[in-house]
Amino acid sequence: MRRKHQPVDVLLAAIVLVHLGVTVVHGWAHAGAVVPVSTSANIFILAVIVAAPLAGAAILWWLSVPGGAWLLAVSLAASLVFGIVNHFVFESPDHVAHVVAAWRMSFGVTAVLLAFTEALGSGVAFWRAANARVQ
Repeated sequence: MRRKHQPVDVLLAAIVLVHLGVTVVHGWAHAGAVVPVSTSANIFILAVIVAAPLAGAAILWWLSVPGGAWLLAVSLAASLVFGIVNHFVFESPDHVAHVVAAWRMSFGVTAVLLAFTEALGSGVAFWRAANARVQ
């Protein structure tokens, strides 16, 4: 018997996939603009920005347990804070205004899209987690 997914779970899965795609394109912009990323930042990016949302969405999709929504909500919220601080607040090579001109547009657009998908995804995931119904 197939489990019917809640519409919010389908929305969250779509947000996570779009977020992953934007993350990949933003990574290409990082590489093209030769923006340095520290080892600790790389660990955070891989664990919190890439792996945790995928794991949260997978847990929510296949197991439909509230922990998946919570993992998704917290990881996307943490990703949002990390991205806003590094791309728009701190004066560093990772700030959108300091990226070389040839890559500034793609870097800036993907930074904004990351913030958008993370804000939307964390908001929806927090709502889903707070209103969890195990099926």
